[in-house]
Amino acid sequence: MGRPRAFDEAEAIRRAAVLFAERGYDGTSVDDLVQGLGVHRGSLYKVFGSKRGLYLAALRHHLEDEVLPTVAALTVTSGPAEALAQAAGGFDGGAAAGLLLSAAVHQAPTDPDVAALVKEALRALERALAAVLGEPADSPLIGALGASVLGLRLRDRAFGPTASAPAVHALVARLAD
Repeated sequence: MGRPRAFDEAEAIRRAAVLFAERGYDGTSVDDLVQGLGVHRGSLYKVFGSKRGLYLAALRHHLEDEVLPTVAALTVTSGPAEALAQAAGGFDGGAAAGLLLSAAVHQAPTDPDVAALVKEALRALERALAAVLGEPADSPLIGALGASVLGLRLRDRAFGPTASAPAVHALVARLAD
């Protein structure tokens, strides 16, 4: 009979999500994960199979616990302006802020499993925006707004958490017209 697991798997996934968000997939070594999670290399491989397996678990956690709840909350806003402001301020946020953007840019083009998770998140965002605006989810307007949210989040990641605030306010004011 094997020894019981000596670490909390859910906590390890949460911490890995933060590491991957901060350093990217390629910038996070297995040694970084072992040290950052406080687990033995053998335990990491036994539970997750590989660094990629842990990355997929971390990305799935980020989607389920941080991205999708934020998206769901958009549908109960007071209208399009508030929904867009909330999306621009919080989509791909949380403890692992930016993990989805990083996955979309760096891993999704070459990893179909990552691409599927990114697509799931983006489709959820588009469906929520469509519901608020009363538009079909596949309309060009919804695609443009979804892309705008991602661009605003990317801008905030590069220039600081409030860099996009003026752009969000201008876009929201324009939508309110």
